[in-house]
Amino acid sequence: MAKRTSFILSACMLLCTCALAQTHGRQLDPYVIDWHKAPVRTVDGPLQEQDVLTRGDALHPSAPGAVLRFTSAYKHAVLPPHAATSAIKLDGKQQICFIVSGEGEATAGSQAVALSPNIAVLVPEGLEFTLSNSGAKPLEMYLIQEPTSAGFHPNTSMLVRDENSLPFATTDLQWSYMVKKIFVASDGLATLSEVSTVSLDPLTISRPKSTESPDTEAAWTALRGKGIAFVSNDLRRISPGITYAEVPDNQTPLSMINPDQNSELKFLYFAHKPTATASAHRPNSR
Repeated sequence: MAKRTSFILSACMLLCTCALAQTHGRQLDPYVIDWHKAPVRTVDGPLQEQDVLTRGDALHPSAPGAVLRFTSAYKHAVLPPHAATSAIKLDGKQQICFIVSGEGEATAGSQAVALSPNIAVLVPEGLEFTLSNSGAKPLEMYLIQEPTSAGFHPNTSMLVRDENSLPFATTDLQWSYMVKKIFVASDGLATLSEVSTVSLDPLTISRPKSTESPDTEAAWTALRGKGIAFVSNDLRRISPGITYAEVPDNQTPLSMINPDQNSELKFLYFAHKPTATASAHRPNSR
């Protein structure tokens, strides 16, 4: 315990010199969201959804989590045991499904994809698909929806990535982020520049960094472990289900801290960065 306390105090002393922000204190509350507190609605048959982040003004949110400008929606969803959705067809948007727990299947035409923890599926616009739960436990997932526009060419089939088998793209980004890039713009993303997982080893801290541009949009959702988000001059506890949406004012630095000496801290991360986003994409049938 003494070692952990010493680590946190040292980290705080280091980062206090970097807290140049305008956004702090209660002003940060709309950017730190716990989906457990959101209302549940049932859609597409038995699928139960809860909003994580919604559309809004990123600098002046009208409600908690109403900060998205480039992403259509970000949701947590659960499909009950042995249930299946009705047929879903996305119009004007496409969706990334990231599986957190449970077992199931995504089907579209003759394509069937097995779903299990850390499987990610990019479902393109215009493709009719269903989700089913083949197990006795809930199928839990995060859904990231991005808008499509005229001139965008979506993939012709679902694109699947197994995060478990992906190599680390880097293990020292911002000092200590270990990054696995699941999808990037060239994979068929319409607005987003990347969907990744980011991990921190025990007793590590990332370099404090603010948004690169006012047109940057980025969100972090804790998947595993308990950590601390050092935002401006505030400390916010992070645990599974908590999402932090970055404040796009280029003045509010963020640093993630893993104070645990035994366990990894892991996030699902997605971002829109204007310099990296593709404006159009040719069909991809991988």
